[in-house]
Amino acid sequence: MMLKSVVMHDIAISDVAAMERWYWRDHAPEINRRFGPWLVRHESFLPVDVPREARMHGYYNWRVTEGYWREMPLSGPRGNLAFTRPPVWPRVATGFFHAQPTEDFFGGHLQPRERQVLRWYCLHRYPPGVAGLEGERWFLDTHAPEIARAGNPYRMFSTRAYKEPLPLPGEWPPGAAPPPGSVLHDWDRLTELWFESFDQWAAFLRDVTPELTPPPWARSARYPYLEGGSELVSSFLLERPTDEFLRDARGYL
Repeated sequence: MMLKSVVMHDIAISDVAAMERWYWRDHAPEINRRFGPWLVRHESFLPVDVPREARMHGYYNWRVTEGYWREMPLSGPRGNLAFTRPPVWPRVATGFFHAQPTEDFFGGHLQPRERQVLRWYCLHRYPPGVAGLEGERWFLDTHAPEIARAGNPYRMFSTRAYKEPLPLPGEWPPGAAPPPGSVLHDWDRLTELWFESFDQWAAFLRDVTPELTPPPWARSARYPYLEGGSELVSSFLLERPTDEFLRDARGYL
């Protein structure tokens, strides 16, 4: 089964220049060289800037990278050197998902020229104590159909997480692993809602979400009913990747 890896990053704005240099000079080429035989696509998106109200929803401000894997390589060194350590450690939300959306709710009939694309790209997990089946029943049977009837956003699809233990392959230098708590795993879904503009997104929150049915387990009646930063992280992306690393980045080793 082909899988898609998702790695979302959040960094201090003062670290952008150093991290961009590291990502292009060191990290992306090392990924390509080490895992190229297993990777079909290795693409990255730079999120767009967002209005203040969007930052309440676990906003991650730096690269969202997707890898499509023919199969997974074994972890550990396996004949390679350790990855080059970044200048700072970002906050990271990561997981593996089915390569294609498991549910495409609406909007797929549109042609690219018909609409602008502003993607609200969201990872979410159901709160502690909520059984996966209970959360899925609300999401699939109540939530998605209500959004479809509302007509804003104009596109919605979602992908169930691949739940088997599946660590990201890689090896950091001794004593240089990401600090505890900086990497969030164990998501239930990757979901995209598409809008034409932030004005349309704001109208969705203002006019549509008050009419939606909260889940029975919601701790707040305010959409999206999840705690931003721990149960929900999100970015806003355009439709075109900023970088296609398998095509553009060449490594030294």
